[in-house]
Amino acid sequence: MSAFGTGGPTVSGGSGHPDIHNVPTYLVWSILSTLFCCLPLGIVAIVMSANVNNYKTRGDYKGAMQASNTAKNWVIGSVVAGIVCIVLYILLMMLGILAGAASGN
Repeated sequence: MSAFGTGGPTVSGGSGHPDIHNVPTYLVWSILSTLFCCLPLGIVAIVMSANVNNYKTRGDYKGAMQASNTAKNWVIGSVVAGIVCIVLYILLMMLGILAGAASGN
């Protein structure tokens, strides 16, 4: 054993997995889903995306992967909710137009 340690890189806390820097944060997707799809769900996705960086900084690979998957799920939920709202809006507008035409206005 040398006086300088084992010679390998050390990471404080967590598992120090070598692929920790490859864990996706989904931050861009979170911001886009907030702006264009569903604001409340997108905000949660942004918070979860920020948590990924916190785990990466601590060297916690497992926590970073869990936060990354959670952020991805919130982004998907935001996009789906946005699409559902747009479809419902279009359907309600069409029903309003049809009701107006049927009443003779």
